[in-house]
Parts: sequence; structure tokens; C-alpha cells
Amino acid sequence: MLDFLVVGPPHPTARYLCAHGAGAGMATPFMAAIAAALAERGIATLRFEFAYMAARRASGTKKPPPRAERLLEEYVAAVRAAPKDAPLFIGGKSMGGRVASLIADRLWDEGLIAGLICLGYPFHPPKRPAELRTAHLAGLRCPALIIQGERDPFGSRAEVEGYALSSAIRLVWAADGDHDLGPRGASGHTRRGNLAAAAAAIAAFAEAERPAGETA
Repeated sequence: MLDFLVVGPPHPTARYLCAHGAGAGMATPFMAAIAAALAERGIATLRFEFAYMAARRASGTKKPPPRAERLLEEYVAAVRAAPKDAPLFIGGKSMGGRVASLIADRLWDEGLIAGLICLGYPFHPPKRPAELRTAHLAGLRCPALIIQGERDPFGSRAEVEGYALSSAIRLVWAADGDHDLGPRGASGHTRRGNLAAAAAAIAAFAEAERPAGETA
């Protein structure tokens, strides 16, 4: 049985199913801040944890996460368990977004989701830019939004803008942002501002990808 952590209005304009990153669960300050910002814009966020992370919390033992490919069916199960009272978007933070991206076309073809939203996509491991995780992104058909920090060690703006990505993917850049979209103090930008911009971009994307006939 999946336990969703739900934040948002009772009658949302859209729902965002959001999975966590590889090393942190669903209740991190970053995830909480994004959920709160989206709630202000009428979007309900449903956070959930993969079984390995729930077991890690229960045992207190930090075992490494499984390969992303081994988490696909867990994510599909979460999609099937999510409420269907509003357009559903899938995605997540870092690894969670990557897992969602691997099943997005399948679920989009089935009419189960309206789009994909990734926060800090792990295009490659830090300091190993040659180990790209982008092959499936070149042919992605599902409408997708990736919000990325300009200096994210998992894929900076200078790197990502040189990748061959599908035209279905829209990239939004967090000014001077790191993997959590946070800028450096001397940059003139703020974490709060970057998170607000991210939430605004998600709300605009969700509105643009609303299925025909759906009303807010």
C-alpha cells in the first residue's frame, strides 16, 4: 500500500506525482518547498517513496538505491494508485525524475498522464560527464519540462545545451542554481526566487498541457 504525502487544494487544477532523489526521502526541505509553492498555484503534489527508501527509514540502514530500471514498476503502481480527478503529471527530483522519464511515453500513450516534470535531472554522474543518461530523451514523445540549475553538477547549462534532446522537452534554467536550484550568495539571485520561478514554470506547463476539454 502506497502512502502519499499530499499537499495542495482539495480540488486541484492538476496533480503532480513526485518521486524523491536517490539519497533522500520525500520529506526534504526542497520537496516541501516545491509542494507548498505549487499548492499556491492550485496544483496538488503527491509525494511517495520507493520501497528501498521506506525500508531505509524503517531500519536506519543506508543501503544504496537499486538501478533506476528496477524502480519502473513501482512508479507505475504509484500512477495507478493516484487520484484521477485532475490531469496527472509525473516526475520528481533527480533520480525520481529519471525513473519517471523512462516510463513517460508508455503512460502517456495509455492516456494515464498529461506530461513529465523533472527537477534537477541527473544527465550524468557528477564529474563524469561522458556517462550520459540521455539516450531515451532524444526520442521522447511525452510533453516534458525539465527545470535545471545552471551550474548543476549532474548537468550544467553549458553541457545540456549541447545535448540532442527531443523537441517535446522544454528546459527552464534556475539562475546560478545548483542541484537543488540554489544560487551562490554573490550571484544576485535567491533560492526563494528560483523556487518561485520553478513553480510558476510548472503551473504554466500544466496549463498548456491540459487535455482537450478539461477546465480549471
